[in-house]
Amino acid sequence: MKYYVVDAFAEKLFEGNPAGVCVLDQWLPETLMQKITQENNLAETAFTVREEDGYHLRWFTPGGEIDLCGHATLGTAFILFRYYETDKDRITFQTQSGPLEVIHTDGLYEMDFPAYRLEQVEVTDEMEAAIGIRPVEAWKGRDLVCVLDSEDSIYSAKPNQEKVLNLEGLLLHITAKGKGYDCVSRTFAPKMAVAEDAVCGSGHCHIVPLWAKKENKEKIVARQASWRGGTLYCRQQGDRIKLAGNAVLYSEAELLIGNLLGWNQG
Repeated sequence: MKYYVVDAFAEKLFEGNPAGVCVLDQWLPETLMQKITQENNLAETAFTVREEDGYHLRWFTPGGEIDLCGHATLGTAFILFRYYETDKDRITFQTQSGPLEVIHTDGLYEMDFPAYRLEQVEVTDEMEAAIGIRPVEAWKGRDLVCVLDSEDSIYSAKPNQEKVLNLEGLLLHITAKGKGYDCVSRTFAPKMAVAEDAVCGSGHCHIVPLWAKKENKEKIVARQASWRGGTLYCRQQGDRIKLAGNAVLYSEAELLIGNLLGWNQG
């Protein structure tokens, strides 16, 4: 089985967020996809199969399947455009979150994702204890988004992973207005067995609507302030978010799991 590692939202190797990409002829048992993901030990591994209505896509973290993942979608589209659909500039994936389109244009890969609806919630002592800094605002969608007072606070924050586990929301995003970017953020996902996500696409489906409204701007240039770093070029269009970035191929391999399924390894 072909397996690739792609640095997504990256301009060069060892930047952005590495995603595993498995291109399948047919679906594997869910338990096996989870074991492959745990063996890969990346934040997400994507599995894609071409069916009659196009490519279907699923994402797994070491802690389980997730309903939306930006960087692994970008990584999968990058591989398909490069090796499997070389004459195309547009791919639509069927996913748990509905159809997701990726367009290869102007040297970038632009994804069309649903925006999460955000509800402002009370800032609590538990949030302050988990992050180590008291947020000035808090918002809840699928994930918890905490707005901090400055970009410097984003870089210096050292969240307590055990306390983050007790917060509401699947993931925790901390964000602030940027100096050289419209906003900066970091993402923590201990509930999915990922301490810090290097660049989180689905997180920006929370973060971009927030800053687009605050800044009264349709276009947002966002920087994920992880140790690897990554830049996302974003646009809000109604209840959809356009996320664009680049990708770099790190590795290409063959997963030797055919004996588990009775396949001939050749």
